[in-house]
Amino acid sequence: MTDAPESPAKSNQAFRTIGEAAEIIGVPQHVLRFWETRFSQLQPLKRGGNRRYYRPADMELLRRIRTMLHDDGLTIRGAQQLLAGQAKSPAPAKAAPPAMPATPSMSGPMPAALPIATSGIVAADQLHRLRAVRDRLRSALSA
Repeated sequence: MTDAPESPAKSNQAFRTIGEAAEIIGVPQHVLRFWETRFSQLQPLKRGGNRRYYRPADMELLRRIRTMLHDDGLTIRGAQQLLAGQAKSPAPAKAAPPAMPATPSMSGPMPAALPIATSGIVAADQLHRLRAVRDRLRSALSA
């Protein structure tokens, strides 16, 4: 993300304890332990007494997982599939779909259903469209 140190006493390349990682990512420690059981890509270095040390690459992965689960609203299964798909072959960048109108018309016809990826992995353009629908729903509910 940024090159600024995450804590005043450590550089970006320093290993983090589970407490430090949890504080930086913004989730409790038990959530990080749970994510380790659900995301095989997340494997912090373990030392005596099962003390976990998160490498810089682990911290970046934790940020991605948190963003997918908390900000993007994906399920754990959806995040697993997205990470697995990106690990195998990243999807080529596609042009963004046309922007949705700012105010949805509640009296008009229902929009066509979004096509579902046959492989079970959410494609980048589908994710973008789903986020646009989510944002439209938020604005409609807050109005």
